[in-house]
Amino acid sequence: MRIRTIPYFIEEAFRSLWQNRWMSVASMSTVAVSLMILGLSLILVVNSNYLATTIESELEIAVILKDDVSGSQLKTVYDKLRTEPMIEHVVYVSKAEALSQMRKQLGERSDFFRALGDQNPLPDLFRIKVKDVAQVAAVAEQISAYSGVDKVRYGQGVIERLLSLTYWVRWVGVGVMGLIGAAAVFLIATTIRLTVFARRKEINIMKYVGATDWFIRWPFLLEGTLLGLLGALIAVAMTYGLYMQVVSYVHASLPFVPLRNDADFLLLLTQVLLGTGMFIGALGSLISLRRFLRV
Repeated sequence: MRIRTIPYFIEEAFRSLWQNRWMSVASMSTVAVSLMILGLSLILVVNSNYLATTIESELEIAVILKDDVSGSQLKTVYDKLRTEPMIEHVVYVSKAEALSQMRKQLGERSDFFRALGDQNPLPDLFRIKVKDVAQVAAVAEQISAYSGVDKVRYGQGVIERLLSLTYWVRWVGVGVMGLIGAAAVFLIATTIRLTVFARRKEINIMKYVGATDWFIRWPFLLEGTLLGLLGALIAVAMTYGLYMQVVSYVHASLPFVPLRNDADFLLLLTQVLLGTGMFIGALGSLISLRRFLRV
């Protein structure tokens, strides 16, 4: 592309958009909806990964000790846990500390503590974090056989199902993004193909008088890129507005559910949608022109 031909290419692109304005509006609207679905799928995948990462980072094994455990048995269990290669760190929580933590959570005026009086029904325990979350069940089973250990708890059943769900959500989301991306390319390609078909005689004449393929391609390439960009801008606005409403509702109703709404994530989402819109617009144009450039 020569610099002096750039104004011509831009003028031709906008002229084509205006001449086919209703088709262009329909195409932008359809692309906007497609990219919005693509953006929501990306949000679903990112938040599923974020939820899984949060669960994995906070997942702990509670090793509950027997009431009659002796000091030597407690030290033996502690030493074994510290030398276990799959365990990242171990924290001992006495029954007095556990009761103190519960008082902070429930408040001193709770009827529960008034009913207890001076008694402390809570057990001594160890809180353990493993290096690999996939080994939690195996490590818990191994620890349950230690002398002096009463129970081992880590949310059995629930954690496995939750991690399995987030795993499938990740892959389903990726699959949906791929399908929606392909559909958006098809829509752009169809719109550009109609424009190219209407100007097929003009393209053939330009080929016969010596115009290069890229000289013919550039206006249509710019047109497709503009269609993708405008559709992406609409999609960004709709996706951002909808997602902020969902985040606000979830934070108010389910504050324990982590959702990403930081500036870095929102900037990434905007960049992905704009970049994808422009890419599929350009790709759709190139696909549409292949047939008519063969003279």
